[in-house]
Amino acid sequence: MTNARTTLERLRTPVREAIGDAARPTGPPLRLGRRARQFDVLLALALGLTTVYYGIDNADNIVVREIAPGVEHVVPRPSGPGGLALMVMLAVVASGALALRRRCPLAVLCVVTAAVLATPQSVLRLTFYAFVIAVYSAAVYSPYRVATLAALPISVLLVGTSGNSVTPVVPHQYIALLILVPMAGAALGLRTWKLRTDEGRTRLSDLEREQAEALRRAVEHERARIARELHDVVTHNVSVMIIQAGAARKIMKTSPERAGEALLAVEAGGRAAMTELRHVMGLLTTDDGGGGTGAEGTAPATELAPQPGLDQLEALVGRVRDTGLPVDLSVTGPSCPLPPGVELAAYRVVQEALTNTVKHASGATAAVTVEYGADRLRVEVTDTGGHPVAAAGNGRGLIGLRERLAVYDGTLNTGRLLTGGFRVEALIPLETP
Repeated sequence: MTNARTTLERLRTPVREAIGDAARPTGPPLRLGRRARQFDVLLALALGLTTVYYGIDNADNIVVREIAPGVEHVVPRPSGPGGLALMVMLAVVASGALALRRRCPLAVLCVVTAAVLATPQSVLRLTFYAFVIAVYSAAVYSPYRVATLAALPISVLLVGTSGNSVTPVVPHQYIALLILVPMAGAALGLRTWKLRTDEGRTRLSDLEREQAEALRRAVEHERARIARELHDVVTHNVSVMIIQAGAARKIMKTSPERAGEALLAVEAGGRAAMTELRHVMGLLTTDDGGGGTGAEGTAPATELAPQPGLDQLEALVGRVRDTGLPVDLSVTGPSCPLPPGVELAAYRVVQEALTNTVKHASGATAAVTVEYGADRLRVEVTDTGGHPVAAAGNGRGLIGLRERLAVYDGTLNTGRLLTGGFRVEALIPLETP
């Protein structure tokens, strides 16, 4: 008894697994649009009206078939109110189920198959055409592929063995039409598939071109951003270093102590330049997953310092003062925390303006004003004019500042003053809380 139970349990396991596989969908559910649902309803309605008319028209008829020379076979069709009601009911059930042929294809196949088996052989056309459509719909739209592969042959076998040669389902004159219609449908489907494939290839090509263009623009934008950073960092610090080194050279013999101080300022400027260059070089490197940014996978603490902001303006102004340029720094308004990008943009404005003053206005004085407003940040740098130390530049620095400020909807105003000198003003809007 125990062995029998064990054997039964062993048999139940694969049966349950097979049932579970059959009940598990092998594809995503079909999403129907409004037009598809309307088409199914109209198809069911048209076929239903046609078959109901066929049933009413053939009620109480007698079909005489000549099965051999001189041998006739009489085939009576359902008659009376009961026979007419049966034909109408079968036609309505088989055709009406097609309204759900794409939403519940297997259920529709089962219902239509049962209706075909219940239809008298003499009027099998009432449900046969609905059966053909149900078989097609189950094969194309059912997400349960295992169950469909099992149900289709069974349904076709049941319907195929239920007929006879005396009363054919399809009249002989319609055989050619029954062959040509599927061929036309297959040709139309092949053409539609080819058109959709060509459209898909075209869309894919367009998408690839758009992605390539977006990548090219991103690379150009990144190059411009890195170029702005390099210009801002290198130009300022190198300009300061050149001024200090020139001063040290001139007073090396007459005042060695002051020359030493100038050389210390050159060294400090070089260290500051290296620190900021590490930030810029960080834009060109990627994290390899090991947490390092350098060649050996380690980064000194100085490389992890944040980008300069408004809190480092004092140090920036101090380095410029060491070159011999008097600079006055004024901060007005209640200070508030700003996004790092806004602070960096404002810092670069002051840095670029003071660098231009050092290079192109020797002997002048400068003034830096930072004004915290209710809805904007105003940064202004002015100088009194002087003698140029270096040749006039190409204006790339001011162009880079405008591009940097444009990211934050800021504006840059530059121009000469009526009293002499130059003025640089940046206005950056702030988000109101």
